[in-house]
Amino acid sequence: MIRSLPSLNTLRAFETVARHLNSPLAAEELHVPPAAVKQLVSRLETSIGVRLLQRKGRGLELTSAGLAGLGDLTLAMAHMKSAVEHMLEEQHTKQLIITVEPSFSSAWLIPQLAQFRILYPDISVLIDSSAQLVDLQRSNVDIAIRYGTQKDNNLVQQRLFNDQILPACAADFASSLPSSGQLTDLQAASLIHWDTSQLDAAESSRQWFVWDNWLAHFGVHKMAGKEGLHFSDYSQALQAAIAGQGVILVSKPILSKLFQSGLLTCPFEEKATPDIGYDIVTSKQAIQRPEIVAFVNWILKAVADEQLLN
Repeated sequence: MIRSLPSLNTLRAFETVARHLNSPLAAEELHVPPAAVKQLVSRLETSIGVRLLQRKGRGLELTSAGLAGLGDLTLAMAHMKSAVEHMLEEQHTKQLIITVEPSFSSAWLIPQLAQFRILYPDISVLIDSSAQLVDLQRSNVDIAIRYGTQKDNNLVQQRLFNDQILPACAADFASSLPSSGQLTDLQAASLIHWDTSQLDAAESSRQWFVWDNWLAHFGVHKMAGKEGLHFSDYSQALQAAIAGQGVILVSKPILSKLFQSGLLTCPFEEKATPDIGYDIVTSKQAIQRPEIVAFVNWILKAVADEQLLN
């Protein structure tokens, strides 16, 4: 039994030469002169008192002792390399790429992200604000926050909250509406419309944000009201409502802070509560990563803290 291990340099030199059975190639891999490689291997053989390599014609071959130890030594070198890589990974900033629709991003997620950054300063977050669905199994996107998500057994989906869709407007605009509180009062209002035709087919649940559909749910058919504003970008439509330019259909849960601050108010009691909402979605492979688990757990708690869950 040896009292102490030979130096790591000698072991590494032998392992490299033994793999190539060629000193010049080993020297090239180790970035040292061939003579230095031969010297290191010779030092190892002297240290343990065993011949490991021998000449064979113009090349080299392993002795039985060298062959006996090569497998374990190669595995040990691989383990050490892996250990160093893991240590380096811990020092590198982890990045999450999250795709989320623009309205949810600007109204709810971005204001909350400061708290996540305080809790996890080593995790970098890249927000991709887009209404387009992304294939999480074939892209570099880690997490998606989607509306009205279709069940997919290949993905991990968790509901953030169920939606409540209702009319909203600025307080000053609400005061200009008739005081009956009936939906027919909207005939005297300027309606703000969101054009959902540019969304993916999978986003058909967004039809709840179309005025004719929402009103029909409450038995109110098409009204000959004032000509309103039309937007393809929901964020712009929302800004028009905040500026007092009309009534818009909104998702109350994600705009709770706008209602609390008084920037928006609900002029009617009616609200649609379809069995749809926002889900956080990852692939089954991605959910194994600690930084993704951290984000998912954080957002679920943030939603619960705001009492958005039904």
